[in-house]
Amino acid sequence: MSSPATDKRSSMRRDRDEQIAAESRLEPLELPTEAVSSPVERHLQHRRPLAVVGIVENGLVRPLDSAVQLTEHSRVIIVASESE
Repeated sequence: MSSPATDKRSSMRRDRDEQIAAESRLEPLELPTEAVSSPVERHLQHRRPLAVVGIVENGLVRPLDSAVQLTEHSRVIIVASESE
């Protein structure tokens, strides 16, 4: 079992997190009984996600594969690993 890490959040952030946690849970959506479930891939069929390996240089993220071309104003999620 790992020991808890030191809380590095600001007091403002900690207060906001507590406020969010104290809010009541949202009610489940009321769907029609004939509604059919579908996989998330169906919603992404026109916007296929792409995972790209990159490196940060001078504060900018640069893909390592030069063949990767992202369109202008592409939406990206950056996932970083801690440097060793």
